[in-house]
Amino acid sequence: MQKIIDTFYRFLEMLLIFFLSAMAVMVFVNVVMRYGFNSGLNVSDELSRYFFVWLTFVGAVVAFREHAHVGVETLVMLFGRKGRIICMILSNIIIIAVSAIFFWGTWKQAPINASMTSPVTKLPMIWVYGIGFFTGAGVVLIALERLFRLVTGRVTEEEIAAFAGENTSLEHLSERA
Repeated sequence: MQKIIDTFYRFLEMLLIFFLSAMAVMVFVNVVMRYGFNSGLNVSDELSRYFFVWLTFVGAVVAFREHAHVGVETLVMLFGRKGRIICMILSNIIIIAVSAIFFWGTWKQAPINASMTSPVTKLPMIWVYGIGFFTGAGVVLIALERLFRLVTGRVTEEEIAAFAGENTSLEHLSERA
């Protein structure tokens, strides 16, 4: 099961590379066309914005899985193991609540977004803003899994150290690559 999950996240990382590369190419080509040939591709403006939205929200899920988000580590480092676990439980509960609200907000907004189309590509806007479903659900699932492991005592010392920001050495970061 872990191999399937790792493969899925590897796919997401490749998707992030695609979005960033496509954005760079579209913007570069558009700049060259505007300044060199006094024309441009309208579709590249629109698609690069949409790719940026998807890049941000898919990247948020990948970063959350890898404990790569900004944290208040100076406070957490002051606690012992039990205090850190309590902080981890509380933060995961808050993350679940906020991500569920985000998912619910995307759900409530979906009919409006489905009825609107983008000006150039005529793409239904639900394809752009529907990423909120993926991000909300993805973060909730990761946080639920972490919360389950915390409550059942299956959390590793490495995860506790990651939460406290103790594994941000260059050696540890190079191991993740």
